[in-house]
Amino acid sequence: MKHLAGGIVLVAVSASFGLATSQPRGPPNQRRFKWEETKHIIAFGDYYTFVQGTAGYPGFSFIGDYRPGHLSFTPEELLTDKIVQGFGGTSADGPNCIEYLSGCAVEDGEWLPSECKMQLWNFAFAGADVSEQSTPLHAEYVVPLVNQTQQYLTWAEPVIGGHMKKERALVAIWIGINDISDTSKYNASLLHLYSDIMDSMFRNSIEPLYRSGYHNFLFLNLPPVDRTPANLLRSSPSPNKMMIEWWNEKLAGHVQDFSNSHNDATALLYDTNTFLNGVLDEPSMYGVHNITDFCPGYNNSTVLTDPGAFGCAPLDGYYWFNQGHITSHIHELIADDLRGFLESH
Repeated sequence: MKHLAGGIVLVAVSASFGLATSQPRGPPNQRRFKWEETKHIIAFGDYYTFVQGTAGYPGFSFIGDYRPGHLSFTPEELLTDKIVQGFGGTSADGPNCIEYLSGCAVEDGEWLPSECKMQLWNFAFAGADVSEQSTPLHAEYVVPLVNQTQQYLTWAEPVIGGHMKKERALVAIWIGINDISDTSKYNASLLHLYSDIMDSMFRNSIEPLYRSGYHNFLFLNLPPVDRTPANLLRSSPSPNKMMIEWWNEKLAGHVQDFSNSHNDATALLYDTNTFLNGVLDEPSMYGVHNITDFCPGYNNSTVLTDPGAFGCAPLDGYYWFNQGHITSHIHELIADDLRGFLESH
């Protein structure tokens, strides 16, 4: 497999976005993040990250939802909640990036996070934006990112936080796909709006997690959603490449600022955009044969075992699973490259 430079360390970023040099921060003997010692991943985000749970909102979450009285859960509900792997378990109807990365719940079935070698506690919610203060909810039950982290810290942290070595925990956040689409039609300065959204994320999510003892953070930037099948047919794609670049630059700047002001934290930024643009530019290098379309039978459970019934080739050959989500094969490619990035830092 060909690996591109998919990741950057937000420690000392060079002038060219996507390239960086790594320099030590804090005391020389301070313990640094080591991927090979990681035992827990705590994930937040949107449809690209969510996993289905037996106690989650169907098709949207691992546990709970945003309706009154549905965000909370008991310790027993959390500890008996299982990740469901199979059709409908992710936005790709197969393992997604965070599952491949952790190795947790990759095989079909139901899996307790606590039984995985690397435990995956995933509070991402499909359809989420960063905050309802910046963009409206997609539905009354959708939990925004800032409320996902609040949910975790309020009801999950007291249950599992005290039983983990937090220096071996990695907080992973992949968000922004809905935000950039929702704001693309706003009659406002997008650069200022993106900065405000980032401010909210770091103030209301990252800082509280840091104060609770989580000091290892992984951020993934926006993938090239300017190249979706729908956007390929538009004379003016929305969101377009420039919007995505603006968002990713604002994210890089905020991660850098956080890193500069928190000497005992590790903040890593993985450049999903560069890696996936590389896949789209040279798909055959990755076993991908269709980057412009998707199988029309994607929402039928038999499409995974009998794609020919819908006039489709095997789904692993597609980049897109549907109009806006990538296939499980692409998620696996990201995870492989991301794992190499984490091991190298």
